Amino acid sequence: QVQLVESGGGLVQAGASLRLSCGASGRTFDAYAMGWFRQTPGKEREFVAAISRNGGGTNYPDSVKGRFTISRDNAKNTVYLRMNSLKPEDTALYYCAGKYAGYYMSDFVPTRGYDYWGQGTQVTVSS
Repeated sequence: QVQLVESGGGLVQAGASLRLSCGASGRTFDAYAMGWFRQTPGKEREFVAAISRNGGGTNYPDSVKGRFTISRDNAKNTVYLRMNSLKPEDTALYYCAGKYAGYYMSDFVPTRGYDYWGQGTQVTVSS
């Protein structure tokens, strides 16, 4: 069992930066690729970033590429999402998730197949 707890969300102005953190319980954190997703009311959960088990591979959609950076510290059982140049359209509830299966970075884009999810942290960007 792995429990994920996100933190670091908040209300910021457009152009600001935030760093989200996701702490994991358990001893097998490095067995899981990790992803960040976001969701707004009435919309499907959207892929934001993924990182491979050892941190050597990352994947981003075009909407955040160049602004967001995912990283992980396996010694601390934590994955991070650094968000720069935030825009109002980045406003959402952000979730981290862990996936045991998968090899290619494209395997970590869909929401299906993730084994564990956090409860989410709200990010609100004002214009």
